[in-house]
Amino acid sequence: MLRVLDLAAALQFFALLGLREVRRRDSDSGRFTLVFLSTGTAGDTAELELTWNWDEHEPYSGGRNFGHLAFEVDDIYQLCTHLQQSGATISRPPRDGHMAFVRSPDQISVELLQRGPPLPPAEPWLSMGNVGTW
Repeated sequence: MLRVLDLAAALQFFALLGLREVRRRDSDSGRFTLVFLSTGTAGDTAELELTWNWDEHEPYSGGRNFGHLAFEVDDIYQLCTHLQQSGATISRPPRDGHMAFVRSPDQISVELLQRGPPLPPAEPWLSMGNVGTW
């Protein structure tokens, strides 16, 4: 995910790299737009997410424009359990059965998204709080 100050300019730039918009979501309540880009190449499922915060008027500094990596996973609870048992800290637990965040050893924020519909909320995740920033 990359935060962009000028969405039109960012879309134009990434189009020059061969990426095209595949979907978009506006959030009136959150005051942001998400735009997902892809190469469109058969078999290439990677996407780049651009986040445009409507009320941001100054350029991002100090790496704030880079948000996180995201991976779609088959079973978010199983993967979070495996990560936790391997010593990783779950920064944002998958309380909703849909989304979690962990950090790499280099402190890169990694978003995990449940493939398909969210799993039913379940413990211990439902009661677990956030740890640090994500």
